Amino acid sequence: MEKSCTLLVHFDKGTPAIANEIREALEGNDVPAKIDAMKKAVMLLLNGETLPQLFITIVRYVLPSEDHTIQKLLLLYLEIIDKTDAKGRVLPEMILICQNLRNNLQHPNEYIRGVTLRFLCRLNETEIIEPLIPSVLQNLEHRHPFIRRNAILAVMSIYKLPHGEQLLVDAPEMIEKVLSTEQDQSAKRNAFLMLFTCAQDHAVNYLLTHVDRVLEWGELLQMVVLELIRKVCRTNRREKGKYIKIIISLLNAPSTAVVFECAGTLVSLSSAPTAIRAAANTYCQLLLSQSDHNVKLIVLDQLNELKSSHRDIMVDLIMDVLRAISSPNLDIRRKTLDIVLELITPRNINEVILTLKKEVVKTQGGELEKNGEYRQILIQAIHSCAIKFPEVASTVVHMLMDFLGDSNVGSAVDVVIFVREIIETNPKLRVSIITRLLDTFYQIRAARVCSCALWIIGEYCLSLSEVESGIATIKQCLGELPFYSVSEEGEDTDSSKKAQQVNSIAVSSRRPAVLSDGTYATQSAASETAFSPPTLVQGSLASGNLRSLLLTGDFFLGAVVACTLTKLILRLEEVQPSKVEVNKASSQALLIMVSMLQLGQSLVLQHPIDNDSYDRIILCIRLLCNTCDEIRKIWLQSCRQSFVKMLSEKQLQETEEIKAKAQISHAQPDDLIDFYHLKSRKGMSQLELEDEVQDDLKRATGEFIKEGDDANKLNRILQLTGFSDPVYAEAYVTVHHYDIVLDVTVINRTKETLQNLCLELATMGDLKLVDRPQNYTLAPESSKQIKANIKVSSTETGVIFGNIVYETSNVHERTVVVLNDIHVDIMDYISPAVCSDSAFRTMWAEFEWENKVAVNTVIQEEKEFLDHIIKSTNMKCLTAPSALDGECGFLAANLYAKSVFGEDALVNVSIEKQADGKLSGYIRIRSKTQGIALSLGDKITLKQKGGS
Repeated sequence: MEKSCTLLVHFDKGTPAIANEIREALEGNDVPAKIDAMKKAVMLLLNGETLPQLFITIVRYVLPSEDHTIQKLLLLYLEIIDKTDAKGRVLPEMILICQNLRNNLQHPNEYIRGVTLRFLCRLNETEIIEPLIPSVLQNLEHRHPFIRRNAILAVMSIYKLPHGEQLLVDAPEMIEKVLSTEQDQSAKRNAFLMLFTCAQDHAVNYLLTHVDRVLEWGELLQMVVLELIRKVCRTNRREKGKYIKIIISLLNAPSTAVVFECAGTLVSLSSAPTAIRAAANTYCQLLLSQSDHNVKLIVLDQLNELKSSHRDIMVDLIMDVLRAISSPNLDIRRKTLDIVLELITPRNINEVILTLKKEVVKTQGGELEKNGEYRQILIQAIHSCAIKFPEVASTVVHMLMDFLGDSNVGSAVDVVIFVREIIETNPKLRVSIITRLLDTFYQIRAARVCSCALWIIGEYCLSLSEVESGIATIKQCLGELPFYSVSEEGEDTDSSKKAQQVNSIAVSSRRPAVLSDGTYATQSAASETAFSPPTLVQGSLASGNLRSLLLTGDFFLGAVVACTLTKLILRLEEVQPSKVEVNKASSQALLIMVSMLQLGQSLVLQHPIDNDSYDRIILCIRLLCNTCDEIRKIWLQSCRQSFVKMLSEKQLQETEEIKAKAQISHAQPDDLIDFYHLKSRKGMSQLELEDEVQDDLKRATGEFIKEGDDANKLNRILQLTGFSDPVYAEAYVTVHHYDIVLDVTVINRTKETLQNLCLELATMGDLKLVDRPQNYTLAPESSKQIKANIKVSSTETGVIFGNIVYETSNVHERTVVVLNDIHVDIMDYISPAVCSDSAFRTMWAEFEWENKVAVNTVIQEEKEFLDHIIKSTNMKCLTAPSALDGECGFLAANLYAKSVFGEDALVNVSIEKQADGKLSGYIRIRSKTQGIALSLGDKITLKQKGGS
């Protein structure tokens, strides 16, 4: 049996103490032994033991003790023992402790008085408390503040009892009098809290009477004042004008906790621009003044919410928010930049870009551990700014190109992708970008960056000088040919011919040789030629990055080099009038390609060239040997057209996402129209007038309308019992982040009164019940709304099950009605999200949990099946729509979602249409935790056949 108590102590009942041993220790005079025995008694009681025989012993030997620890343990013991019988009447022996409690309330020691008063706050038995009330009231005027503050809490607890108002009729007036004379801040806070809780009108009158002195009150009392204001304004919104003045005055309080609460209260109560601006300024000041990283993150969350609802006001504070990137914490910097990027306008873009440029420069000189990661975030932010406002691209692109050779590959990749996009969207910058790229190309050390940079060179080198410079740069970075040598003396010889010569000499000429141990051995004459196995030629120090990357076996990069050279030669044919120069450049390009093929097919490298790269290089060789106009058009025009199409689709997708985020709300045709200009403005401050205008605007646009309609609510109702059961029950399930609320409607369908009706629930999985079940009495054919709260700790699929138990007057046995199970759906916890392709690939490689589901469906169209999976899993398709167009018999797409717990869910759909028209393939799910992978897999398995 669980006992309600304020003390929760773990106790191993493997070897429980015997009641006789505890009694003997309590009857002795050894204080430490008594303390140990009392602890054991309390722990056993907390774990379900009753120990009725100890009560008299404790009354006789423990009550008279003067030891403070024993007295504290005694109060804990008295708190958890049963003080009433089965009918709810107080046990007669409880009278024995009343005199002891009265003595404690008059004890000369302040600690004994204080803890006894605190103990009374947890007593619910009126018969025990009533004789103690005079002693409690005497302590309201005690000289020590510790006693006074606990006496006030005791009065509040007594007044809140079912018949407390009869026990303490004039308690609010008494506490108000104490509040006016009290000097201790904690006692004043407790007194005001008592008025706020039990007599709100008295609290409001006291606040309005001393409104000019609110700023002088202590932090604890000011926090309760804010709580009172929130409660009053929610019940009566028309009176919030006079309270908002108090809140604005508290924004100047010395306590940062009070200031933070003031800003939050302002935002929740008022939509007036003046109030929102004051709250935003307060958050910005806290953001800069507080050193604790957690505080900064909380304040940034508040600013992010303000940005969503009051963007126009936040735009003016963008530079104040941006100062938060001075923090060394990467999470704070990332969240700050996310907020700033959504507040950029043509008016502030130049200031923001200037600040970001300074931060990028700082990352070069610093030795901080995460400088590279921070630089990558900054580059992505600048990229986003330049896409929104192309006119600022010219001020940042050349500076960022210095980071093409950054040791942090992520930063370099972001820079080169940014350059690729800017050179297409800003034609005026093409010449300067190409010139700078050719000058800095040798600094690039990452293969991915080299590939993208080579594509830019091949597509955007248009003039004769640019094409020639591009070819020369690639040749310089490749170094001298060949890439490997088979001669020790450095002579370039053909390996196959040399091998034939070696074999013929070995057959024709053999002679004995004397070995080191004196024996004879046959030696080939070929050994005298000093033939050595092939070795790589690393090239001189001037040889560049392409050569070193090729010699590591990166032949995909080699294929990119071949394609770039092919494009440059084809363009050279158009801009170079001299055929001799064209043929010379073409022959040099062919020599480079053949050398790469030889390197890939030699035994020098551990891994030979892959088939795709080999075919690509061969295609380039054939193209240079024999070209036609159609092929030239494909290579020189179609590639860039595809890139332009990709950019336009990306921009269109971003625009659609922004529109989807925008709140679409409409007013109902029969809503009340409130004419602001016809209202009386007497006694209204400017803030109240602004608030009225904002409320009218929200009402006109339908912002006050709650999300979701009754039809959606009806769809979420679950039937728990059958129509023929004596008790009918159905539940409406609401999921909000970490909480599940079950709103259960119970209907008595019989002609009898149901007594002690209890809704008993249990859970399976990572679900936890919060509330204890209560008993109800249900009249014939009446209904009752019962709410149950459940906490969720992960996305694993959970089950809620239980029954309804009740008694009737005719039948003494309890009747049990078993309820249908409620399955907690993972779809309630995940929502579609967006991430970049590189981030998706990184997470896919890092996540260890994978669930592979085979495709088994009656759907015969690839796109239709993908749409069905997206709808069933509530995920976002990251693959561009253009990549999914067409009929080719197969389809691959990436899906992404995030859970409310911050978990990432990755899904890859790979399907193929078979000859019989059926779809086959696999759906692979990856996540960092096992729960989300298994739950999503179960959901897909259940839904993929095309069911609802």
